[in-house]
Amino acid sequence: MVDALKRASAKRITVVLPFYGYARQDKKHRGREPISARLMADLFKTAGADRLMCVDLHTSQIQGFFDGPVDHLFALPLLANYVGSKVDRKNLVIVSPDSGRVRVAERWSEILGGCSIAFIHKTRDPKVPNEATTGKVVGDVKGMTCVVIDDMIDTAGTVTKAVDALIEAGAKDVIIAATHAVLSGPAIDRLKKSRVSEVVVTNTLPIAEENRFDNLTVLSIAPLLARAIKEVFEDGSVTSLFDGHS
Repeated sequence: MVDALKRASAKRITVVLPFYGYARQDKKHRGREPISARLMADLFKTAGADRLMCVDLHTSQIQGFFDGPVDHLFALPLLANYVGSKVDRKNLVIVSPDSGRVRVAERWSEILGGCSIAFIHKTRDPKVPNEATTGKVVGDVKGMTCVVIDDMIDTAGTVTKAVDALIEAGAKDVIIAATHAVLSGPAIDRLKKSRVSEVVVTNTLPIAEENRFDNLTVLSIAPLLARAIKEVFEDGSVTSLFDGHS
């Protein structure tokens, strides 16, 4: 599509890419591996894209892979405000599925009025992709409503193990909140069998009807994208859309 627009003499081409494919392959985890996130950026640039607009990149440094403006938008306010409207914030704990996303948990806490934070210590087997071994819960979750946050749900192995760990640690209720619903392989079956009360995602990826279940809530990312597109094409300010607090 970008190539066709370029050959049709488009003045400027902005790619609105809510889900950036191959984002997790942003470095060489082992020898003889590609850095596919960089390759995707190079392909867009070569095709003729002038600007990229993405939602919740797996890692922020991917913005530097593209030689041009990258608008990195955040679904965090959308997800956090929805969750905050459903639960008692005084008994809420934001749970990062690993130590690397604690900063995101802190931003959730700021939006929701300073609620508690916990994280789950986990390890990964480099030979088993997209799976993690869940360790212990770091933080007090006993009798609390926990919100497990992540950028995506792929096979759902990590988040469902986190739910089990939180319930065993005494959590009263657990909600999962994630931006991208990849839902590959056994994900749907795992989520249906999990003791989670609600799974909240956005529609950055289409979710087939057969992949929907009773406690799945899908929020629309369209208003955020519309506002960003309007600011870009009217040469307005998009800075407020990047900090996750707008």
